[in-house]
Amino acid sequence: MSKTFEEINERIRKGEAVVVTAQEMKDIVADKGAKEAARRVDVVTTATFGPMCSSGALINVGHPSPRIKMSRATLNGVPAYAGLAAVDVYLGATALPEDDPRNAVFPGAFTYGGGHVIEDLVSGKEVILKASGYGTDCYPRREIETAVSLKTVNSATLMNPRNGYQNYNVAVNTGAERPIYTYLGLLRPRMANANYCSAGQLSPLLNDPHYRTIGIGTRIFLGGGVGYVFFPGTQHAPCGPRAENGVPRGGAATMALVGDLRGMSPRYLRGVSIAGYGVSLAVGVGIPIPILDEEMAVFTSVRDGDIFAPVVDYGKAYPENTGEIIGHVSYAELRSGAIEIAGRRVRTAGLSSYARAREIAAELKTWIARGRFLLGQPVERLPGAESGVVLRKLEVRR
Repeated sequence: MSKTFEEINERIRKGEAVVVTAQEMKDIVADKGAKEAARRVDVVTTATFGPMCSSGALINVGHPSPRIKMSRATLNGVPAYAGLAAVDVYLGATALPEDDPRNAVFPGAFTYGGGHVIEDLVSGKEVILKASGYGTDCYPRREIETAVSLKTVNSATLMNPRNGYQNYNVAVNTGAERPIYTYLGLLRPRMANANYCSAGQLSPLLNDPHYRTIGIGTRIFLGGGVGYVFFPGTQHAPCGPRAENGVPRGGAATMALVGDLRGMSPRYLRGVSIAGYGVSLAVGVGIPIPILDEEMAVFTSVRDGDIFAPVVDYGKAYPENTGEIIGHVSYAELRSGAIEIAGRRVRTAGLSSYARAREIAAELKTWIARGRFLLGQPVERLPGAESGVVLRKLEVRR
């Protein structure tokens, strides 16, 4: 049995679609089997929520009178890139004010940056735009300082070059001398703790490991509003080692995402301060996966115990880019609070919020079940590994 995007969307329009979260799908497949689950379920909602540094906002602030061609611009003191057009700026999530002490007094606190400005904007707050230009005949103004908000700017687009990593490192510090401060948080010496950042069995690309339904044009939940996958993300690298179930054993795929900031919420877009490292933006992403056939039911039944992440030393191997991996651990082990590495029990902590990911998956489920959200069929799949392998293995075992 197979279904199409069009058939599933028609069921959504009629209010007949069966929509479940990724967490619910695991139990359905375990109870009914993949074949029956594929017949019963139309859509599985997946989600993740955590810091995603490669994010930012493209804002057209509108022309003042007289007009200005901005060469430099800041929003609440945070520099935005102005080398686009007269009043277009791009504000990166990790940008810092020029007067931020950074790590001059180590570890730096990084209390405010681009991610926080984006959160302020979606919270409905005004931010202060300061800009300067060199002046031309058509853009004579040289300076401006004014308050702007999502109500006053011409457009504000969340445009994220790299979000939703398919899998990711587990970070440790094997050194004996001191704790280190990384984008995965504080890592204590002698491998006293391990940090990770993924929603595991809820995460979108782990429920569609070969990108059969996720690609350019996929419609998604983004930051509390509606967004789209518009390209493979930067550092998209899907061809590394995979487990028998098709799930990669490392970072693999990423997605470039876009959406209108005006429809988003600070509950799902939050500025993040990471001691000793910098600032970021926590992004909520939810992706509906249509259950086109039995193989998609199998993919969406993946559990934390079936997903393995590489353990990497962020004191040496990561900064020196050696590629060395200490070992692999499952997300079931990570979520248990401790893992065993080289015969040692190591405490774990996640930087992503599993509870918020569950919330996003449930919210997206409600949108679809009520007919408010139709699936966007991708015009092109993300570049990736061969599909059909898992189902063929199942057929051989029958």
